[in-house]
Amino acid sequence: MEINLVNPLVFFDLETTGINISKDRIVEISFLKVFPNGKKESKTRRINPEVPIPPEATAIHGITDEDIKDCPKFREIAKSLASHIEGCDLAGFNSNRFDIPLLAEEFLRAGVDIDLNKRKFVDVQTIFHKMEQRTLAAAYKFYCDKELDKAHSAEIDTQATYEVLKAQLDRYPELTNDIKFLSQFSSFNNNVDFAGRMIYNEKGEEVINFGKYKGSLVTEVLAIDPGYYTWIMDGDFTLNTKKMLTEIRLRAMQKLHASGRTMPQK
Repeated sequence: MEINLVNPLVFFDLETTGINISKDRIVEISFLKVFPNGKKESKTRRINPEVPIPPEATAIHGITDEDIKDCPKFREIAKSLASHIEGCDLAGFNSNRFDIPLLAEEFLRAGVDIDLNKRKFVDVQTIFHKMEQRTLAAAYKFYCDKELDKAHSAEIDTQATYEVLKAQLDRYPELTNDIKFLSQFSSFNNNVDFAGRMIYNEKGEEVINFGKYKGSLVTEVLAIDPGYYTWIMDGDFTLNTKKMLTEIRLRAMQKLHASGRTMPQK
């Protein structure tokens, strides 16, 4: 079944130096852009991460420091990448938990203002796990009846993810062929930040999703524990998490200022 699209849908996959969203870097990125009229465009770029690629990462994707030494740095191609996905929704395999948060970090580090929060995200792995609980290679075999050769090549994984989503739409009549539905279905949490450190509750309010304040309203935590904001900003948290927390804090300060009160400072 072909995917019913209103906006272009960009399938993408990243190969990286590791799995730490706040510290690791992209070494290869592949896009498959599918347009509502069925037209497709694909592009793969290798990127110099400006840090050594650990041997354990090379063992997975096969990319070495020598392979990318003459490749552009992310900050050098960030604007063109942002332009490529402008107005598009995004899809991937485990993308909501890894690829999208890491891509957002790279854009923030490069100083490129791109609001990914306005996009719809379809995570094919989440759909697969909710339906079958397996890996991409198994999903490709199960849905497409094909063997996935050269897994962990960004281009091959991207193409396979595109084919799997189309096959999922064919197999499951309960899946609506609509990106808004697929985005909601493939999301485990209603995240405020991509890393899921803050989520929206049933009232649409931002709440902390980890640690001693888990379940507490972000604004209430900032009011009773002024040092919490500084702890986050100085800690090993993603730039996106810090950006979203800052926006919440500024909104709360503006509300207090309008009422003639002030937020406590550390």
